[in-house]
Amino acid sequence: MPFLERPGGVRVSYTVHGPDDGALMVLVMGTGSPGRVWNLHQVPAFTAAGHRVATLDNRGIPPSDECAGGMTLDDMAGDVAALVELLGAPARVVGTSLGARIVAELALARPDLVGQAVLLAAHGRPDPLQRTLSEGERALHDAGIELPPRYHAAITAQQNLSRRTLADPVAVQDWLDLFEFSGSRVGPGVRAQLELADDDRLAAYRGVRVPTLVVGFADDMVLPPHLSREVADAIPGARYVELADCGHFGYLERPDAVNALVLEFVRA
Repeated sequence: MPFLERPGGVRVSYTVHGPDDGALMVLVMGTGSPGRVWNLHQVPAFTAAGHRVATLDNRGIPPSDECAGGMTLDDMAGDVAALVELLGAPARVVGTSLGARIVAELALARPDLVGQAVLLAAHGRPDPLQRTLSEGERALHDAGIELPPRYHAAITAQQNLSRRTLADPVAVQDWLDLFEFSGSRVGPGVRAQLELADDDRLAAYRGVRVPTLVVGFADDMVLPPHLSREVADAIPGARYVELADCGHFGYLERPDAVNALVLEFVRA
């Protein structure tokens, strides 16, 4: 697995899929998740459409350096910028949750690197519920508390899945099994990601000039869709789409719909 060498000796791992001559698409994951999460649904669909697709493990997520001493959104946007510069700008850049915020900052700071931006489950300002949730997760980590796996699974499902999935006993059991297996423990790098500043950036986003698609997930309890709509309203000319039957993990719950939106947008 190759690594980007970043200032301060930080190493960021990345993977490239698809044809060498394909248009570059870079996928940026959210808090606590490795880049390989994209491999289940998005990488196969986008490479099949002819794209060269790069994913990275954000700093904080092994095998990238965990940077337990802290990191900034500028650091993380800089990591994505370095990857695009290495592989060949401009790129279509897609991010979800924290990844969407990173992509928005990249589009603002380095529009020369971003041909088009797609922001899934985006937000541009502090949200009391999200802030409190992050504070609680940090407190659990600092106290050395791990939730019982089955309880962690139930809470994670309620937070991240749509009402439709939660009402389907077969589908929800599959998710519960996955969440129970993964457990609630987070490492010091994820703890550092949870500490990231969450300033109000909506006014700054009025300076984004990159063609942008913002996708809100109708049943998102972590970052409700009105926050995504605010981002779309702030970015000049941005397109907003809200997908039904999607929680915070909408790109995993309804991957075909999400992938179709992305591919339609980047082909436009």
